[in-house]
Amino acid sequence: MTTLRIKNMVCDRCKRVVRDELEALGLSVQRVELGEVEVAGIVSDTDLDSVRTILKTNGFDLLDDKQQLLVEQLKVLLINEVQYETAQRHEGETTSAFLARKMGYDYSYLSNLFSTETSQTIEHYLIGLRIERIKELLQDDELTLTEIAFRLRYSSSQHLSNQFRQATGQTPGQFRKNRQAGRQTLDKVGERTTGK
Repeated sequence: MTTLRIKNMVCDRCKRVVRDELEALGLSVQRVELGEVEVAGIVSDTDLDSVRTILKTNGFDLLDDKQQLLVEQLKVLLINEVQYETAQRHEGETTSAFLARKMGYDYSYLSNLFSTETSQTIEHYLIGLRIERIKELLQDDELTLTEIAFRLRYSSSQHLSNQFRQATGQTPGQFRKNRQAGRQTLDKVGERTTGK
């Protein structure tokens, strides 16, 4: 069994694309999770080159470096928490305590590593994920702002509104009315854009 660590897998569609592409290369995919794929047997260097090429074609990449791997695991934990609500944070547990517990490293190490590798803080990345999730929930138009705030662990809908306005330049209500307002893909969260 060979485990491949893959960068930029952020959704179920990503998992499906990676599975399909690896199977098209003749690899026997056993398991696919965000950021990780297990294939039967040992993958040769030639196969790894093919895997890397096909992954890059689809916006993914193989992770070889331990530090990049840790950063990608942090991103997957945060994406699962915000997007899928499956991160298993304990009641009342802070983000820093949660990440330290799940990753098995001191939070200050994780924070410094994340900042060094991504040029942004964990907090900034988490805010970016939340903003994109808020946009999605606002566009779905099924939940009130208070329900969205509770769901995403904001202390209040006012806190959510203030953070949303600071990040997007508009209120949640304005965003809900303006259907052309753009969302960002999760693999691009936190990257600098010219548009704000």
